[in-house]
Amino acid sequence: MREALKEAEKALEEDEVPVGAVIVYKDRIIARAHNQIKRLKDPTAHAEMIAFTQAAAYLKNERLIDTSIYVTVEPCPMCASAMVLARVKRLTYGVSDPKTGACGSVFNLADNKRLNHRVKIKKGVLAEECGALLRDFFKKKREKKA
Repeated sequence: MREALKEAEKALEEDEVPVGAVIVYKDRIIARAHNQIKRLKDPTAHAEMIAFTQAAAYLKNERLIDTSIYVTVEPCPMCASAMVLARVKRLTYGVSDPKTGACGSVFNLADNKRLNHRVKIKKGVLAEECGALLRDFFKKKREKKA
């Protein structure tokens, strides 16, 4: 999770919502990314989505079987669905997202019995640090508007 936090800090430096993700396979980080929505002018350029693309290239497979993803913020519906489609084994995230979280907060797409794959979820890891990045980012945004 510390490596995902480093990625989130990169997003913060780029004035992106500070979300970072890393994907681990056989105890090795095979992908790392941060939000790049503004930079790429792409609404799908979430940290997780970019990391999925990197991991699939590394594994030479669209299935990310036996991988674990560490994300600073609970994934949204798009990212949670992509985890299921990619067959990610485990998700560990820092802070819950009460507005768009799709891994237990608003929805639970990652561990839904009606879907063909379920992701094991662990939440709250380094939650204070992950949450502080988000709070500071949005506080500064509100101050700029005022």
